[in-house]
Amino acid sequence: MGAVTPGVLALQGGFQAHLRALGPSALEVRTPEELARVDSLVLPGGESTTQGKLIELGGLKPALDGFVRSGKPVFATCAGLILCARYGWLDVDVKRNAYGRQADSFEALDDSGTRRLVFIRAPRIERVGPGVEVLASFNGEPVLVRQKNVTAACYHPELAA
Repeated sequence: MGAVTPGVLALQGGFQAHLRALGPSALEVRTPEELARVDSLVLPGGESTTQGKLIELGGLKPALDGFVRSGKPVFATCAGLILCARYGWLDVDVKRNAYGRQADSFEALDDSGTRRLVFIRAPRIERVGPGVEVLASFNGEPVLVRQKNVTAACYHPELAA
């Protein structure tokens, strides 16, 4: 089996921090052709409305749908979580910026006291569907969830390393 090539959606937002965390084998993904070259994908934080518009304008939506349906691993943070909910890749309801504005950003530990959480204009998961597993919580609310091959966080783990 060959090397695994991770990708990071690099349309807008905090994709550089994810690329650094993944290392030199990680590829920036902006086109369906680039998406076809990766084995896993990170959907970074940023501005979900802008990212969604760029996905649509770039013709990436069908390719992203196919990537998720293929079962390849997807990890989404913050705005990426919002996109996963919007596009039906994750059965959750999300409220944007629910943990406050940029000035309200904060760091904390999850309820288990083992995971460092960095919240920056973070979304809140308001409903978790029956097929969604809660992997971590903060103040009793889900902040890290997984459904099949899609894992998503309200916070920024790439900044907590």
